[in-house]
Amino acid sequence: MWDARQVIVDRDAEMARALVEEACRKSALVWLRPIGADRSQAVWHVWVDGAVHVVAGGIEQPLPDLADGSEVDVTARSKDTWGRMVTFRATVTTVAPGDGAWDTVVTELHAKRLNPPDGEAQPARWARESRVVRIEPTGHLVEAPGHLSHRSHAAEPPGSPATTRGPLPFVVGRRARRRT
Repeated sequence: MWDARQVIVDRDAEMARALVEEACRKSALVWLRPIGADRSQAVWHVWVDGAVHVVAGGIEQPLPDLADGSEVDVTARSKDTWGRMVTFRATVTTVAPGDGAWDTVVTELHAKRLNPPDGEAQPARWARESRVVRIEPTGHLVEAPGHLSHRSHAAEPPGSPATTRGPLPFVVGRRARRRT
Protein backbone atom coordinates (compact mmCIF):
# COMPACT_ATOMS: atom_id res chain seq x y z
CA MET A 1 0.00 0.00 0.00
CA TRP A 2 1.34 3.44 -0.87
CA ASP A 3 1.55 6.40 1.47
CA ALA A 4 0.15 9.69 0.11
CA ARG A 5 2.46 11.73 2.38
CA GLN A 6 5.54 10.06 0.85
CA VAL A 7 4.29 10.83 -2.68
CA ILE A 8 3.91 14.51 -1.75
CA VAL A 9 7.41 14.61 -0.21
CA ASP A 10 8.92 12.90 -3.27
CA ARG A 11 7.13 15.29 -5.62
CA ASP A 12 8.27 18.31 -3.58
CA ALA A 13 11.87 17.07 -3.60
CA GLU A 14 11.70 16.55 -7.36
CA MET A 15 10.27 20.06 -7.83
CA ALA A 16 13.02 21.53 -5.64
CA ARG A 17 15.73 19.76 -7.70
CA ALA A 18 14.15 21.03 -10.92
CA LEU A 19 13.95 24.60 -9.57
CA VAL A 20 17.60 24.58 -8.46
CA GLU A 21 18.79 23.12 -11.76
CA GLU A 22 16.77 25.55 -13.89
CA ALA A 23 17.91 28.59 -11.89
CA CYS A 24 21.58 27.54 -12.00
CA ARG A 25 21.54 26.66 -15.71
CA LYS A 26 20.07 30.02 -16.71
CA SER A 27 22.11 32.27 -14.42
CA ALA A 28 25.72 33.11 -15.20
CA LEU A 29 26.44 33.97 -11.55
CA VAL A 30 25.63 32.41 -8.22
CA TRP A 31 26.42 33.74 -4.77
CA LEU A 32 28.22 31.46 -2.30
CA ARG A 33 28.08 31.96 1.45
CA PRO A 34 29.84 29.47 3.71
CA ILE A 35 27.69 28.47 6.69
CA GLY A 36 28.34 30.95 9.50
CA ALA A 37 29.86 33.61 7.23
CA ASP A 38 28.34 37.07 7.02
CA ARG A 39 29.12 37.79 3.35
CA SER A 40 28.25 36.11 0.07
CA GLN A 41 30.55 36.14 -2.91
CA ALA A 42 29.45 36.18 -6.54
CA VAL A 43 31.15 33.59 -8.77
CA TRP A 44 30.70 32.47 -12.37
CA HIS A 45 29.99 28.79 -12.77
CA VAL A 46 28.69 25.96 -14.94
CA TRP A 47 26.03 23.38 -14.11
CA VAL A 48 27.28 19.87 -14.92
CA ASP A 49 25.99 16.49 -13.72
CA GLY A 50 23.59 17.88 -11.12
CA ALA A 51 25.97 20.34 -9.43
CA VAL A 52 27.47 23.82 -9.69
CA HIS A 53 31.14 23.78 -10.68
CA VAL A 54 33.48 26.72 -10.04
CA VAL A 55 37.14 27.32 -10.86
CA ALA A 56 39.15 29.53 -8.51
CA GLY A 57 42.68 30.34 -7.51
CA GLY A 58 45.71 31.46 -9.48
CA ILE A 59 44.59 34.29 -11.77
CA GLU A 60 40.98 33.10 -11.69
CA GLN A 61 38.22 34.34 -9.40
CA PRO A 62 38.82 34.28 -5.65
CA LEU A 63 36.67 32.00 -3.49
CA PRO A 64 35.94 32.03 0.21
CA ASP A 65 37.82 29.32 2.09
CA LEU A 66 35.82 26.19 1.23
CA ALA A 67 37.04 22.92 2.71
CA ASP A 68 35.97 19.59 1.26
CA GLY A 69 32.79 18.41 2.96
CA SER A 70 31.82 21.88 4.17
CA GLU A 71 28.40 23.29 3.44
CA VAL A 72 27.53 26.55 1.71
CA ASP A 73 24.35 28.40 0.91
CA VAL A 74 24.07 29.06 -2.82
CA THR A 75 21.79 31.83 -4.10
CA ALA A 76 20.73 31.88 -7.74
CA ARG A 77 18.89 34.74 -9.39
CA SER A 78 16.06 34.84 -11.87
CA LYS A 79 17.17 35.51 -15.42
CA ASP A 80 14.05 37.61 -16.03
CA THR A 81 13.95 39.87 -12.97
CA TRP A 82 17.55 39.45 -11.72
CA GLY A 83 16.09 39.07 -8.24
CA ARG A 84 16.78 36.25 -5.82
CA MET A 85 15.00 33.12 -7.01
CA VAL A 86 16.26 30.32 -4.81
CA THR A 87 18.78 29.72 -2.04
CA PHE A 88 19.81 26.15 -1.38
CA ARG A 89 22.27 24.32 0.85
CA ALA A 90 25.10 22.45 -0.88
CA THR A 91 28.17 20.37 -0.07
CA VAL A 92 31.63 21.24 -1.38
CA THR A 93 34.08 18.75 -2.92
CA THR A 94 37.21 19.30 -4.98
CA VAL A 95 37.47 17.89 -8.49
CA ALA A 96 41.13 16.95 -8.87
CA PRO A 97 43.01 16.52 -12.15
CA GLY A 98 42.83 12.87 -13.10
CA ASP A 99 39.38 12.34 -11.55
CA GLY A 100 36.80 10.85 -13.87
CA ALA A 101 34.77 14.08 -13.81
CA TRP A 102 37.75 16.39 -14.45
CA ASP A 103 37.68 16.26 -18.25
CA THR A 104 33.92 16.79 -18.50
CA VAL A 105 33.82 19.64 -15.99
CA VAL A 106 36.93 21.45 -17.25
CA THR A 107 35.71 21.23 -20.86
CA GLU A 108 32.48 22.99 -19.84
CA LEU A 109 34.29 25.58 -17.70
CA HIS A 110 36.80 26.25 -20.48
CA ALA A 111 34.00 26.82 -23.00
CA LYS A 112 32.26 29.29 -20.66
CA ARG A 113 35.37 31.24 -19.58
CA LEU A 114 35.54 34.48 -21.52
CA ASN A 115 38.84 35.85 -22.84
CA PRO A 116 41.31 33.43 -21.26
CA PRO A 117 44.81 34.93 -21.25
CA ASP A 118 46.43 31.67 -22.35
CA GLY A 119 43.78 30.38 -24.79
CA GLU A 120 43.72 26.63 -25.25
CA ALA A 121 46.39 26.11 -22.58
CA GLN A 122 43.93 27.26 -19.92
CA PRO A 123 42.90 23.75 -18.67
CA ALA A 124 46.57 22.85 -18.12
CA ARG A 125 47.04 26.07 -16.11
CA TRP A 126 43.98 25.23 -14.03
CA ALA A 127 45.45 21.82 -13.26
CA ARG A 128 48.69 23.50 -12.06
CA GLU A 129 47.46 26.66 -10.31
CA SER A 130 43.74 26.57 -9.64
CA ARG A 131 41.10 24.55 -7.84
CA VAL A 132 37.93 23.22 -9.45
CA VAL A 133 35.13 22.86 -6.92
CA ARG A 134 31.91 20.84 -7.16
CA ILE A 135 29.06 22.31 -5.15
CA GLU A 136 26.32 19.69 -4.97
CA PRO A 137 22.83 20.52 -3.65
CA THR A 138 21.81 18.61 -0.52
CA GLY A 139 18.09 18.97 -1.28
CA HIS A 140 17.46 21.54 1.46
CA LEU A 141 15.97 24.80 0.16
CA VAL A 142 16.70 27.80 2.39
CA GLU A 143 14.53 30.13 0.27
CA ALA A 144 12.24 29.45 -2.66
CA PRO A 145 9.63 31.39 -4.65
CA GLY A 146 6.78 32.30 -2.34
CA HIS A 147 8.99 31.73 0.70
CA LEU A 148 11.69 34.41 0.34
CA SER A 149 12.79 36.38 3.38
CA HIS A 150 11.89 40.05 3.46
CA ARG A 151 15.14 41.18 5.05
CA SER A 152 17.81 42.90 3.03
CA HIS A 153 20.63 40.59 2.02
CA ALA A 154 23.01 43.51 1.53
CA ALA A 155 26.18 43.12 3.58
CA GLU A 156 27.79 45.98 5.41
CA PRO A 157 30.70 47.37 3.41
CA PRO A 158 34.07 46.23 4.70
CA GLY A 159 35.98 48.71 6.85
CA SER A 160 38.30 51.14 5.10
CA PRO A 161 40.46 54.12 6.07
CA ALA A 162 39.05 56.03 3.07
CA THR A 163 36.85 59.03 3.77
CA THR A 164 34.19 60.85 1.84
CA ARG A 165 35.54 63.79 -0.08
CA GLY A 166 34.46 67.15 1.34
CA PRO A 167 33.51 70.26 -0.61
CA LEU A 168 35.94 71.44 -3.28
CA PRO A 169 38.18 74.38 -2.36
CA PHE A 170 37.59 77.77 -3.97
CA VAL A 171 39.52 78.14 -7.22
CA VAL A 172 40.09 81.44 -8.99
CA GLY A 173 39.38 81.29 -12.70
CA ARG A 174 37.10 78.28 -12.61
CA ARG A 175 34.81 77.96 -15.57
CA ALA A 176 31.36 79.31 -14.77
CA ARG A 177 28.41 76.94 -14.73
CA ARG A 178 26.00 77.02 -17.60
CA ARG A 179 22.65 78.52 -16.80
CA THR A 180 19.56 76.95 -18.19
